[in-house]
Amino acid sequence: MNLLSPEITALAYLLAAVFFILALKGLSSPKSARGGNLLGALGAVIGLAVVFLSNEINNIGLILGVIGVGAIISVPAARMVQMTQMPQLVALFNGVGGGAAAVVALLELIHADSLGYLIAVAFTVFVGSVSFSGSVITFLKLQELMTSRPVTFPGQQFVMGGVVLVALVMAYLVITDGAMNWAVALMILGLATGVLVVLPVGGADVPIVISLLNALTGLAVAASGLVLGNTLLLVGGTLVGASGTILTLEMAKAMGRSVSNIIFGAFKGGSTAGSTEVSDRPVRSGSAEDVAILLGYANKVIIVPGYGLAVAQAQHTIAELRTALESKGIEVDFAIHPVAGRMPGHMNVLLAEANVPYEALLEMDEVNPQFKNADVALVVGANDVVNPAAKTTQGSPIYGMPILDAGEAQQVVFLKRSMRPGFAGIENDLLYEPNTTLLFGDAKESLTKVLTAVKAL
Repeated sequence: MNLLSPEITALAYLLAAVFFILALKGLSSPKSARGGNLLGALGAVIGLAVVFLSNEINNIGLILGVIGVGAIISVPAARMVQMTQMPQLVALFNGVGGGAAAVVALLELIHADSLGYLIAVAFTVFVGSVSFSGSVITFLKLQELMTSRPVTFPGQQFVMGGVVLVALVMAYLVITDGAMNWAVALMILGLATGVLVVLPVGGADVPIVISLLNALTGLAVAASGLVLGNTLLLVGGTLVGASGTILTLEMAKAMGRSVSNIIFGAFKGGSTAGSTEVSDRPVRSGSAEDVAILLGYANKVIIVPGYGLAVAQAQHTIAELRTALESKGIEVDFAIHPVAGRMPGHMNVLLAEANVPYEALLEMDEVNPQFKNADVALVVGANDVVNPAAKTTQGSPIYGMPILDAGEAQQVVFLKRSMRPGFAGIENDLLYEPNTTLLFGDAKESLTKVLTAVKAL
């Protein structure tokens, strides 16, 4: 029994679409991100409710049971996941969305009654399958269940091209014949394409590929909206596809590279995953007391947070250090690189958890001119985003990537666990400069010792 008239259904979908748009607007700023998330969730709830209230639905018990199982799995996973593992969670959720769109389109093939319908089915099956398998590989790489370095083999690009070519033939057969066996073959080829596309991507490029796959999932969902005749799926998928594309381009720009170079760079040695060997060049190391003296007698300190800060869960300690320094009249700001951590906004969210004011989080273009006036640049768990090789070493995988100019500060302090290179696997010459001091150890333990010494000054 339909409880909603077509007019009410259309208005409800319009309201949900508006919430989705407002959600994206809210996510554009850390201040409004929480509210944006809630608006997006509300839009999804409205859309789901309309589906149940405006359609004759069979097997309602089975559907609710599956939703319950999904909630039992996803809610604890989302609540328990650490910030350092958020990109992996995003990859999994994204893959599930693409896979669901592909399966729905495959099942809807039996209802195909027009050329446009068949085209939408073929597109959704292939793109959704690519997104699913590619997202699984990115999860495995980020979770270190497989190597995060590029995986290549002789003739890989030709194999990939052949698979895509055969997939185009299968898509043509789906459109012209409409047979289920061609659609299943297309899905299998899509799964193979996703794996082949992501395997040669490594290092700091993996989060960018997640964003690209997210855009593909959005397109697949939009196409499934055409298949199902659901306006909200079309609108929501289009928004995800567009925002994912913009984010991918912005992340690639922050890396100083093109999307094609990121995807296919490993075939010509352009991946960011370099050597993992540890250099034996001498460096100047210091104690927590040495670092505290540098900080405690400075006028201006700029802190550069990175993934190591997130791993150590040291955001609250560094926020307390900032407060202690400011109580001594020292100006303290945070320098945020667009790709610091594992995804855009990673550092912003992490520091917001510790109640660091948004005004103290300065983006790269704003903070770079200030480094030359800083007495100390304190780099905590970051490496690639301050690596001068991006400016000076042609042929380096990160050459051309805009960086934070931490080396222009009077003194540079690195908090590192070891001399191992960063996520991109590139040695950082800034570590060996005469004005650089290294404090080795877990970031939280080191910051706690520095904080205690600063308070004792």
